[in-house]
Formats: sequence, C-alpha cells, structure tokens
Amino acid sequence: MTLTNEPSFRESVDLMFNRAVALMDLPPGLEEKIRVCNATYTVRFGVRLRGQVHTFTGYRSVHSEHMEPVKGGIRYAPEVNQDEVEALAALMTYKCALVETPFGGSKGGLCIDPRAYNEEELERITRRFAYELAKRDLINPAQNVPAPDMGTGEREMAWIADQYARMNTTDINARACVTGKPLNAGGIAGRVEATGRGVQYALREFFRHPEDAAKAGLSGKLEGKRVIVQGLGNVGYHAAKFLSEEDGSIITGIIERDGALFDPEGIDVEAVYQWIQKHGGVTGYPDATHTAEGPAVLEAECDILIPAALEGVINLTNAERIKAPLIIEAANGPVTAGADEILRKKGTVIIPDMYANAGGVTVSYFEWVKNLSHIRFGRMQRRQEEARHELIVHELERLDRYLGDAWSMSPNFKAKYLRGADELELVRSGLDDTMRTAYQSMSAVWHDRNDVEDLRTAAYIVSIDRVARSYRAKGL
Repeated sequence: MTLTNEPSFRESVDLMFNRAVALMDLPPGLEEKIRVCNATYTVRFGVRLRGQVHTFTGYRSVHSEHMEPVKGGIRYAPEVNQDEVEALAALMTYKCALVETPFGGSKGGLCIDPRAYNEEELERITRRFAYELAKRDLINPAQNVPAPDMGTGEREMAWIADQYARMNTTDINARACVTGKPLNAGGIAGRVEATGRGVQYALREFFRHPEDAAKAGLSGKLEGKRVIVQGLGNVGYHAAKFLSEEDGSIITGIIERDGALFDPEGIDVEAVYQWIQKHGGVTGYPDATHTAEGPAVLEAECDILIPAALEGVINLTNAERIKAPLIIEAANGPVTAGADEILRKKGTVIIPDMYANAGGVTVSYFEWVKNLSHIRFGRMQRRQEEARHELIVHELERLDRYLGDAWSMSPNFKAKYLRGADELELVRSGLDDTMRTAYQSMSAVWHDRNDVEDLRTAAYIVSIDRVARSYRAKGL
C-alpha cells in the first residue's frame, strides 16, 4: 500500500532499524553490513498457457547470511516488487534472530494473481519458478529454504519440493529444501496453524506480565477481551479461532476485502470462515452487522486489534482514530513508521510483527529439523513415556483400592496422563516455549533501558545485537 507522504514498507523497516541502532554501540561498518541486503535475484521466465507464452517476473532476496541456510516465504501477488521483497527479507533476518532459529533472512515473490489461474496452470508456473530458483541455489536445504506466504500454501510448497527432488535425485535431504509442506509430503503437524497459534501464545505471554498489560491500560487475562481481526485468511482465522475457543476472548469485528462484520456480543469465527470459503467474502453473512466500509472498523472500540493481512493498513490517514489500546501485528508491516510514531505518542502498545508472527518460521524450523533427521517427533520416546507414566498410575490405583471412598483419582486422569505427547503436542510445546522466551528477551530491554520506549525498538535491539554477535564470531 502506497500513500502520499507515507514512507514505503522498505523505508519503514529502515526507519525502525535506524531508531534501534541509534541506541546501540555498533561500529559503523558492522551497522551497514547488517542493514544492507546481500543480493536480490530477478528471474523472468515463460510458461505456455492457453495457447500462448506468458512471461512472469519473480524475485528472491537474500538479506543476511550470518547464519545459513537463509529462510523466508514466497508470496504470490500482483503488486510484488523488489523493494517489498527486500524489506520482507530484512524483517526475516531480525525475526529469526529474535526467536533464535538458526537462519539468515530471505524472501521471495512472484508477480501473479493466483486467482486468475486454475490449479493445473498454477502448478506449471510454480514448477518453472522453482526450477529458475533451484538452478541458482536459491532453493537448497543447506542454503535457501522457502516457505508459504501470502497467496501460497501447502500445495505450492509440495510442488516446489517435488521439482527440487526431480532436479537433485541423489540429495537425501531434498525434502528439507522447503517448509510448509503437507504432512504426506514431509510436512509437520501444526504448521498450517503455526502463525495464528504464535499470535495466541504471544498474547498469552503479554498478559503474563501485568506491568506490560498495564501500559496498555489492560489487566487480567485474555478472557472477555474484545478483539477485532483484519483479514480472516490463514493467520487471522487461526488466531481468532484459538483466542475465542480456548481463551474466552470475544471477536467483535472481522474485516475482509468486501467489508466488515461487527457484533459487540461476539462473532462465530468458524461460521464466518466457512461462509467466506463458500461465498468469497463476508457480504450477506446473516448473524452480524455488515458494513461495506471495512477499514472504518479498524477504528472501532476494542481491547485488542489484530491486523492479519496487508501491509500499511494502519497509516497516517487513520492512526489518530485507532482506539485499540493494544495492537498485535499478525501481518508483516501493517503499521507504517508514521503511524507507529502517532500511536506511541497516544500510549498505544504495539506487539511488533517480527515477534508476533514468528510462529510460522519457528514451526518451519521444526519441520526442517524433522526432514534432516528423517524421523517424526515423538516416534522414539512416546511409548517409553507412556510406560513410565503407567508405573505411577498403577501405584495410584493401588492407593485408590486401599483407601476406598476416602480418596480417588479424578475422572479421565488415567487416560490423559498415560497418553504420551504426539508430534502436534511437541510442536505446540516448542512454539509456546519459543514465544515466551522471545517475549521475555525484548520485554527485559523495554523495562531495563530508559531510552527504549516501545516493544518494537526493544525487538530490533535484541535482534540486531544477535546478528552482530554472529558476524563478530565469523571474524567481521
């Protein structure tokens, strides 16, 4: 999204980087090395479709190779451009450093409207794009590992993985060339929900810090908090679903391309999602008030605002009217640098994108490790864990028989305790631990330094410091 007098997404990332490094003691040369994008590759290729050759333009940007492989999604959208891809690659560098996944930052994009092509055409385009990237080592388990992003998903990742395997028939680690694959193609349980689940875990951790919640004028836990979600795609849907079903939050607003739904009593997220799948939008949904002016609902009263779709939706034109005391950036760059300054002055607390939506890359890391180890999580230890638990249960049952009515085990305790953790539980556990630890690292900087006013600056400081330490360890 481009607005008059508004910095571009790339300029916003640079401005926020500058704000952080101004508070750090980095040698100028190292600061510049961390800032710049190492390389951006533009590929143009032709695919014969509908009786003629169509030429497509794609990008793969490598921001930082302080750790390898580099990691970052591939998005399909008509407005994809080099500046956007480079800004997203930079954000990936800082995001991976913040959540301590051992990757550098990368990003890819293809200028295409995926809705304009059928599945067979999309497969041919995707395979050719993958070929162009893979032959330049821009897809490689040890060098560059893509993942899904806006406009792509499991299906496209499966095509990319298969194309790479066809080109590298003796590479035993071929499946690790890309993450976000379907389970039956080397994927991992919990990857589809990962970014939305990470948003949930981020909010849970935020509310575990009463002093942080108080800065936003909030208290207690997530139960009863009024939430507005912008974008009910993969990320927004899972975040809203988990918050409403598991944490007792009330989803009062849902904003989509064709308008918004609003109901102060709460909206059934699953019902709206199914309606969108069937009708292509929220228009006509019967159980909430619909307005064609979707962006206006961003300005409605709520406790938590979750922009989960586009860049720059909160900008200089509407920042003053945003009433939410807490914003969590589920999308990449939904708050522009100008809007960020306005909101900070108003006292709005923003949980930044580089942390909030890091669930995807975290679980991608787990999938990459699974592919390299060639064994699913839990396969070796699950039954042994159950056997050890069974010893304890047998002793409790013996005590139960001895004490009679004086004591008994809670209903369903045995079944719950005996069941060893499967892959999904282990993935969720690892993601929860990652989100907690990352939040604590940036919250500590936020509180311990008087010159750090917000979580975004704190996140950049933590990330840039870790990247700098990596470069120093390499001898730079």
